[in-house]
Amino acid sequence: MYQPTDLKKGTVLQIDGTPYRVTDYSQKVMGRGGSIVNVRLKNLLDGSVIPKTFKGADKIEPAEVSTKSVQYLYNDGTNYFFMDPESFEQFELPADVVDSAKDYLKEGDNLGLQFFGERVINVELPKNLYLEVTYAEDVTKGDTSGPVLKDATLETGLTIRVPAFIKTGDVVSVDTATGEYRERKK
Repeated sequence: MYQPTDLKKGTVLQIDGTPYRVTDYSQKVMGRGGSIVNVRLKNLLDGSVIPKTFKGADKIEPAEVSTKSVQYLYNDGTNYFFMDPESFEQFELPADVVDSAKDYLKEGDNLGLQFFGERVINVELPKNLYLEVTYAEDVTKGDTSGPVLKDATLETGLTIRVPAFIKTGDVVSVDTATGEYRERKK
């Protein structure tokens, strides 16, 4: 069982037999040591998002989920295809289950599929991924009072903000949770 203060972004819990993932978390400490935890929960079966408040003594049930390592094969525009590298079993997932992970998927990449019972509820990406820059705009000379950032398109089609020194062909590390540039690969 979880305590409300054990929750953090990404934690998977279960309410009335339905799995939810914490997408937002804030804690308010009240007088005399009590606290209230406010979270936003994404229903992993239908995609709906609900706000929920837990009080200090509430018990929260963890969801019974399992993760299987898979390899991303390809997508046909509406579905994404994965394969278990050991059994060669293939999984087909609709775009709404793949969700924002689609911005980071590269053919041949290994990642995890999270299961609730027999149903895939989440695509688990590594925390950081290295992706090649396929297009980086030129920087206008001038204002350098702050960090100079520009748009760069990555090999998966995702566009992120990068420092001025990044060029087309560079490989950069991207934080998959925030979609932000981390560093250039050396």
